[in-house]
Amino acid sequence: MKHLKKIVIGLLILLVSIPLIGFGALYYKLNSMYDKEEANQIEKVEEADGITNILLVGVDGENVDRGNRSDSMIVLTIDSNNNDIRLTSLARDTYVDIPGYSTEKLTHAYAYNGPSLLLETIKNNFGINIDKYVSVSFSSFISIINEIGGVQIDVTDKEVSEIPGVNKSGSQVLTGEQALSYSRIRYIDSAYQRDSRQRTVLQAVYNKLSTIPKSEFLDIANTLLRYMKTNMTPMEIISISNQALKTSDKKFDELEFPLEGHRTGHTINSEKGWVIEWEKEYNKNAIYKYIFDYTNYIKEYQ
Repeated sequence: MKHLKKIVIGLLILLVSIPLIGFGALYYKLNSMYDKEEANQIEKVEEADGITNILLVGVDGENVDRGNRSDSMIVLTIDSNNNDIRLTSLARDTYVDIPGYSTEKLTHAYAYNGPSLLLETIKNNFGINIDKYVSVSFSSFISIINEIGGVQIDVTDKEVSEIPGVNKSGSQVLTGEQALSYSRIRYIDSAYQRDSRQRTVLQAVYNKLSTIPKSEFLDIANTLLRYMKTNMTPMEIISISNQALKTSDKKFDELEFPLEGHRTGHTINSEKGWVIEWEKEYNKNAIYKYIFDYTNYIKEYQ
């Protein structure tokens, strides 16, 4: 698998920074990232009380258009009931039925017909109905990380040789280029660990933003919004950002889907390649409770 995994950090930065920017300039910038065409293709859903979900998508390529694969998919859950924020990584190689196409890797849905087909595929296969998304291009990653002055990451001994310019293990500030290399590491362990590194960087970005002076947020937003597309209107984003800021959670809970012990990675044939097959009932129940019924998820799955 030669394609790179991208870390999807766009929306989270946006959620933190939006309330700190002047409303007039903010509304204009947010409106520029609104994708009306995709918005018209995605059916609105009635959200569960206190739960807001946004699919964060990292797109393989220099833009966020359909035709490029979704190499990184993370469900961001803002849970007002439990006063926390959770992240769920959807493995790109998960073997799923893509409506109108065939059974193949989840990553291909975005390439066929963009966010609307990806959201439909997630709903049909996993039983998770989401109607909000943010897509971020590959080129945004380095720029955004460098804009905030890098991120603090605890690098292990095994990871050192995989990150250019890093010569020691331990906690240190990685540049955008180094953070990208960190997120791409795959040969020293597994694809699941790579997903974990994506979530680590997402947490690190959140931590870094909490230390940045308010006066610098507009410049960060200018960099960020240049690379993003969403089906959320400016007012929806502002509302969600305020909801996120009300949570006191500083350390995100994380889930890798499909769950360990209930998935099998193997090569089917030369056409399908390496895929992840998964126990349907167990995984669907687990992800549903993790996102919508977290208290019972803790009781049953941990």
